Amino acid sequence: MQVHYGIEDIGSMDVMAYLPLILPFIAVAFLLVLIALIDLYRHRKSRDNLLIWTVVILFVSTIGPILYLVIGRKDRWRC
Repeated sequence: MQVHYGIEDIGSMDVMAYLPLILPFIAVAFLLVLIALIDLYRHRKSRDNLLIWTVVILFVSTIGPILYLVIGRKDRWRC
């Protein structure tokens, strides 16, 4: 039984076999980013840290949009 894989074995892996498992995670991550950016755009006048939240949403993978939706939506000041 082979426990460890080498670099040669990685090149011979069939990525398309794992695509049905990976695709839902990619779709959810993309949807979270899209929802967070739309909400940020709609409430851009009432946000204090617009640029910071944009960077967090785009560059902190899946956790960035979740942080924005949980913490950032409370950040806006009342009009």
